[in-house]
Amino acid sequence: AITISQPSFSGTDVFGYTSFLAYSTIPNITFYYEFRLKFQLANLHSALQDNLIFFTGQKGQGLNGDDFLELGLRNGRVVYSYNLGSGTATIISKPLDLTLNIHVIHLGRYLQKGWLKVDDQKNKTVTSPGRLVGLNVFSQFYLGGYREYTPELLPKGSRFKNGFQGCIFDVQVRTSMNQEFKSPGTPEGHPNSGRSVGQCKDSPCSLIKCRNGGKCIEGGSTVYCDCLTGWKGAFCTETVSVCEPEHNPPHLCKQGGTCVPLPNGYTCHCPLGTTGTYCEQG
Repeated sequence: AITISQPSFSGTDVFGYTSFLAYSTIPNITFYYEFRLKFQLANLHSALQDNLIFFTGQKGQGLNGDDFLELGLRNGRVVYSYNLGSGTATIISKPLDLTLNIHVIHLGRYLQKGWLKVDDQKNKTVTSPGRLVGLNVFSQFYLGGYREYTPELLPKGSRFKNGFQGCIFDVQVRTSMNQEFKSPGTPEGHPNSGRSVGQCKDSPCSLIKCRNGGKCIEGGSTVYCDCLTGWKGAFCTETVSVCEPEHNPPHLCKQGGTCVPLPNGYTCHCPLGTTGTYCEQG
């Protein structure tokens, strides 16, 4: 068991799954909200291209009227967008200073007016189009990624292709100027669900010992041993039998012959109508 206080996310894996945490819906977010968070990037090249940091909104048909709130990274800049139902408002920061190890974001909205502050950059503001002033979202608050396989299931204007790559910590929110900042979730700070999330700077491989030259591979909280030729099993402790398909070289039993291991080598049990060392003769 690993205690996760600073979640680390591994982006989108080869099967198209993102690592994510899902918290309960943030109440009373309609007219006012403020968020604070810090993040650390794991891979400066791919982590900055097109990556979701957080999202909440009406997910469904991807229509222009879907209300949503989201934060992400695109082309090295922080992108903050929201839609109150009458069009999307977006603020794009200046490029991140990659000499900084940890980045700090502070953002908010009151009615139509939103603002974004990134690191020591100047505060930027935007006003959403149309007349609507309330954000109506009922979904969970997704951090680091989302449950769906494809970004097309998110509303238009919020299609980040990948999940976050790195660590996100100290996420806090308030929905009134008079409130204290709190962590999302019920109880506070506790997600409802998640997938493939690890603890920042704490590899699960430190808890696992692969034997016989095997190498521990991790992705989020998922770990496995990559075994050398001739070994198998969760920790590379089992030898690969000469008769198993993964043995190199493979056995030579032909025409449906059954390979039977011996103390030294193997023999072939031949089906009716075949003979020879490897059942190769009719």
